[in-house]
Amino acid sequence: MVYDKALNIYADGSSYSHPRRGGMGIRYVTINSEGDEVVRSEEIPGHEGATNNEMDLLACIKGLKGAIDHPSLAEVERVYVFSDSMYVTSNVTRAKFEWSRHRWLNRDGKPVENADLWKELVRVLRNFPKRVDFEWVQGHAKDLHNKAVDKLAKQSAKGVLNRPLKITTVRKKKSPVLVQRGCVPMRGQTLSIRVITDTYMRLQRVHKYKYEVLPDTGEHGGKVDWIYHDTDECLRAGHHYEVRVNKETKNPRIVEVIAELAR
Repeated sequence: MVYDKALNIYADGSSYSHPRRGGMGIRYVTINSEGDEVVRSEEIPGHEGATNNEMDLLACIKGLKGAIDHPSLAEVERVYVFSDSMYVTSNVTRAKFEWSRHRWLNRDGKPVENADLWKELVRVLRNFPKRVDFEWVQGHAKDLHNKAVDKLAKQSAKGVLNRPLKITTVRKKKSPVLVQRGCVPMRGQTLSIRVITDTYMRLQRVHKYKYEVLPDTGEHGGKVDWIYHDTDECLRAGHHYEVRVNKETKNPRIVEVIAELAR
């Protein structure tokens, strides 16, 4: 899909695991006075350790920043950003008018993922000289431009990469159970856990942990879930702790670190 009298930006992100890395692809499309499409494609270096959502967001940010210097920007009436990421297209309005006004917390008080990138996207949109609309395009469909940026993003992920967007400390999971959000209900109870990953969410000043409940320590032994901790104190990945949690399963938090346990 390409609109006339508009700058059409196709943006896509891609990521691979083992090791985790991500890439981005961008394509600018305009219609000239003869009715022909004018296309400019860009493959941008990706990042080590990046997720697909991070790359989809960053591709939109970089696509809009690059559009400032596009020769057709002054002539068009508006800008359209096309993405096959529902994560991006469904949350842009929420980021602009809800999350940004509530310290990048959602309605449950839970920290918004990728808040640094969402904040940057909102800043770019508020300063952009033209109206910008986001439209979802089905991935792997017949849209030639979407296919092109998908290919560019995959090439980017396999090329020379920038450093990670955020630092996550990781240890190998010991439990055979897959991670499942909300599988450990928050009842104000005490849990014995092993920290698997630690990510510091800089904007909200919160540590995000993936953890496994130690086996043989109650009904939730062996389950793997996520939890947040509002403190500068960092629980170290691979270490065992006894913690007390809150009573909000939709916004799981460690409210007290009772002790570090022997491993």
